[in-house]
Amino acid sequence: MSARDIKKLDQSNADTLFDNPFLTLAAGNTISTIRFLKTRIAEIEKAVKAHIKLTPEFRYLLTTPGIGEILGLTIMLEVGDIRRFPKVGNYSSYCRCVKSERFSNSKKKGEGNRKNGNKYLAWAYVEAANFAIRHYPEIQSFYQRKKVKTNGIVAIKALSNKLARASYYIMRDQVPYDKGKFFR
Repeated sequence: MSARDIKKLDQSNADTLFDNPFLTLAAGNTISTIRFLKTRIAEIEKAVKAHIKLTPEFRYLLTTPGIGEILGLTIMLEVGDIRRFPKVGNYSSYCRCVKSERFSNSKKKGEGNRKNGNKYLAWAYVEAANFAIRHYPEIQSFYQRKKVKTNGIVAIKALSNKLARASYYIMRDQVPYDKGKFFR
């Protein structure tokens, strides 16, 4: 059963799913926990949305695939002023979307601090990448191409880097997302 189907269940469904009374009890408890947490999450989101509004440059961020209101707010609050990043590479590095390796004469000379940057932005862009893979075919094909060459984790990080780079230009130039520029 998929997680989406499980979230749609109610208490009466738990009785029909299992023959064993203990499994029925466990399923009922799980369903009630899901319902409880769903309402609490909705309350928290409502309170946050009422208190904080997106700034004009971040409104365009919501046009980016995978970024909704909550991730948009997270990115807005963690980034601050986008003009503090002179180049897209600086922003991408701050979001922990690129490796921290040093090369000289095409030889690896060391690794930097992998924990440098903002862990919340790294999380937000990975979440956006996972959501975008499920709902946007052009992004899914990009992910599949990367996954064939490397592995799933590296492909997700590559996609999150692509989304971070796109977001940088969207926020800096205050323009909506254009898939033709980022996914050909």
